[in-house]
Amino acid sequence: MNLTEKTVRKNVVFSGKIIQVRCDDAVLPDGKPCKREVVEHPGGASVLYVQDGKVLLVRQFRYPYGEETLEIPAGKLDPGEDPADTAARELAEETGWIPKTVEHLYTIYPTPGYSAEKIYIYRAHGVREGAVHPDEDEFLSAAFYPIEEVFRRIRSGEIRDAKTIIAVQSLLCGEQNE
Repeated sequence: MNLTEKTVRKNVVFSGKIIQVRCDDAVLPDGKPCKREVVEHPGGASVLYVQDGKVLLVRQFRYPYGEETLEIPAGKLDPGEDPADTAARELAEETGWIPKTVEHLYTIYPTPGYSAEKIYIYRAHGVREGAVHPDEDEFLSAAFYPIEEVFRRIRSGEIRDAKTIIAVQSLLCGEQNE
């Protein structure tokens, strides 16, 4: 069975600094016309760093939710930037920790019903300490949390960020080597 929907025309209705929103004319597999709303986003990369049984997390205010969140370091891909480079850059900028290498764990589609965003999740290795230098509009704090405490915060619902939950859950899948 063919489930492919065909785009007839892409209609941009909003273009901002980070996202673009479209309301496309499309055709369903049975030939009927439909509208599809799409949020275009350049994508992001995130990075899990574990040191001495502790996970490095950043706390920051997330405007769409109106609250502070605890997350692994992450950021938006710059045009043409390799996601691995984004992950390494974000770890250094947000926390001051500079990885020698990053290992790709997963690529996720956080909201496939309406967004084209992809988030790449990495694990940092061979990390050395450097200086923190967040973006000028970025206010956050970084700290290490024991793995068991992070698991507890996920189970209790305190940590709700999807990329963080997926990255930390990878530790339960036997990826706990440091």
